[in-house]
Formats: sequence, C-alpha cells, structure tokens
Amino acid sequence: MTEHNKSTETVNNEAATGSQTEPKTQPSSEQKRSGLIGSVIAIAVIIAIGGGIYYFTQQNNAKLVNENNELKQQMSELIEQQKIDRQRLNALIDAQSESKSHAKEYEEQLNRRMHELQAHVNALSSSDVKNWLLAQADFMVKMAGRKLWNDHDPMTAAVLLKSADSSLAEMNDPSLLDIRKSITHDIANLSAINQIDYDGIILRLNQLSNEVDNLRLADLNSGDAKADESTEVSDNIDDWKQNLARSWKNFTNDFITVRARDGSEAPLLAPNQDIYLRENIRSQLLIAAQAVPRYQEETYKQSLEQVSTWVRAYFNVEAPETKAFLSEVDQLIDQPIATEMPDALESQAKLEKVMQTRVRNLLSQSKDSAPAPAAVVEEQQPSKEDVKEAEKAETQQSAAPVAAPASQQKGSL
Repeated sequence: MTEHNKSTETVNNEAATGSQTEPKTQPSSEQKRSGLIGSVIAIAVIIAIGGGIYYFTQQNNAKLVNENNELKQQMSELIEQQKIDRQRLNALIDAQSESKSHAKEYEEQLNRRMHELQAHVNALSSSDVKNWLLAQADFMVKMAGRKLWNDHDPMTAAVLLKSADSSLAEMNDPSLLDIRKSITHDIANLSAINQIDYDGIILRLNQLSNEVDNLRLADLNSGDAKADESTEVSDNIDDWKQNLARSWKNFTNDFITVRARDGSEAPLLAPNQDIYLRENIRSQLLIAAQAVPRYQEETYKQSLEQVSTWVRAYFNVEAPETKAFLSEVDQLIDQPIATEMPDALESQAKLEKVMQTRVRNLLSQSKDSAPAPAAVVEEQQPSKEDVKEAEKAETQQSAAPVAAPASQQKGSL
C-alpha cells in the first residue's frame, strides 16, 4: 500500500509539474506577437512623421523660392531706381557747378566794382567833406524855416540855426563869413520874438471849464418893487385912507408880486435850465482851446468874450468864485496867441546860392566820372522739382538696404 501510495504520489507530482510547464511556453509566443505589432506601429508612425516633415519642408522651400524671386525683382527695381536717381543727381550736380561758376564770375565782377568804388572814395579830398558840411548847414536852415512858419516855434528855429552856424564854423572857410553873419542876424531876430506858452493857455482854459460848476447863479428877485417905508396901520382916525391902502397892499402882496425890469437885466431862467447854461459856457471854452494851436485869435477872443458876457449876466458877480473866474477870463482875453513871424530868413537864400555853385557841380562831375555799372549775372539755381526728386532718391537709398535683410530674415524662418 505504501508502495502504491508512493507511486500514486509520484504520478500526481509529475502531472502537476507538466501542467506547470505548459503555461510557461504559452506566454513567450504572445509576447513575440505583441512586440511585432508594436514594431509595425512604430515603423508606420515614423513613416508618417517623415512624410509630414518632407511635405512641410517642400512647402517651406517653395515659399522661400517665391520670396527670393520677389526679393530679386525688388532689388532689380531698386537698382534701376538708383540708376535713375544717380542720373538726376548728376544733372543737379552739373547745374550746381554751373551756377557756382556763374556766381564766381559775378563775385569777381563785384570785387572789381568794389575796388573801383574804393579807389573813387579814396580819391575824395577834404573839399568833399566841406561840401557835406555845407549841405548839412543848408538842411538845418531849411528845417528852421519850417519850424518857424509851420509850427510857429521860434526857439527851435533858433537852435537849428545855431547848429547850421556850427557846421559852417567847422569848415573854416573865410568865404562863408557873410553867410554866418546872416545866420547870426536871423538868430537875433528870432530871439526878439515873444515866446507864447500855448500849452499853458490850453491848460488854463481846461481849468476854467472844470470850475464852471462852482459858479453861483445870481439872485433874480433883486428887481422886485420896493414896499412902502411904513406898512403899519396908525391909530389916528384921520389916517383912515392911508390905513385902508396899507391894509389892501398887505393883503394883495400874498397873491401878486410886482417886479420892475429894465433892459440891463438878464432874462429869467426856467427851472433846471442852468445846466444848459453851464454846458454852453464849457463849449465856448472848448472852442477857445481848439483855436489856440490853430492860431485863430479872432475865434479865441470871441469865445472868451461870450463866456464873460454869460457869466456876468446869469451868475453872482459878487461871489469870490465868480470874481476869480472873470479875472482869469479877462487875462486870457488880453493874452495874444498870434505872433508876427519874419517873412524869410536872410541866410537861406545865400546858402541856396552856394549850394548851387559847389555841391551840385560836384555831383554832376561825379556822375560824369563814374564808370558804367557791370552787368549782373543771374545765378542759376536748381528748380524745386529737382530738389524734391533728389531728396526722395536719398530717402529711398537709405531705406532700401534696411528692407532687404528684414525680408530675408522672414524667409529664413
């Protein structure tokens, strides 16, 4: 039994070991199949990736070829444009060189003309300086005449005559002593003329215009009928007639006012009419002030006399303001504004004769000796269109080298 059991155990053990070895052989074949499938899939993926890479590289190469063709076309166009611009620049340079040559010729002519004028100026003698001083003195004398007759200003005229005399004295010419004597005589005559302060007169008239409002109107009730010396009723019965008359007058005085008027009295003013009276006085003072710089003495005095008449007729002449006002008006009436000026200056005619004999003869001689002016050569300058085209070409030349590398970099990407 024991042997039979052992034999059965051994058989069982062998069966168990056989069953264990069979599963070990089966997994090794399955692994081989899975590895083969994986390798196939990997090869397929690699082939697909390679095909995609090849497709994209072909596309990129075609794009690069197109961009390179475009760049070559642009470069050819830029080269042609540069050639055209160079031709224009060369034309501008030629025109500029030609204008420079013309300018150089013109400059040489100007230099020759300047040397001639410099030689002419150096040839001037001291007599020309004296003639210039003589012309200056003549101008001063003529200006003195204008100030005297146009502006009625003898003081300024005398100053101008003194300046003319100093110019003649600087010449140190004995032949001009007669003219200097005439100038001295004219200065003495102008100094004897009474100088009138026209500005002061106008200021005084303006001050009177400001003082019109301070004047007081006259009392127009001074012409009332005088009452009887005695207006009281007496106690005597015999004076009954006088008492009745006095009572009647006292009664009627409250209703009726009797005034005695004569030709010397001014007419009555309506209420608030003194404003117009004062404005009329101001207007007359303004007319007098405007007549002063025009030297219209008749208009000046008529206006002031009208002012004096109105003030004496309508204002209280006993008031201190009115007295001062009328006193100032009377002083202005007595103030003359027109002065007698000499009809001519003795020195002016003599200086005019000397100017004719000296300065004008010198001017005629200088005109005869002066050379003819050189012809002016116009400088040729390039037109505005040429300048604009040259600037445009320069900008294109500066922008072209920068644009090409940028496009090449874009293609290389």
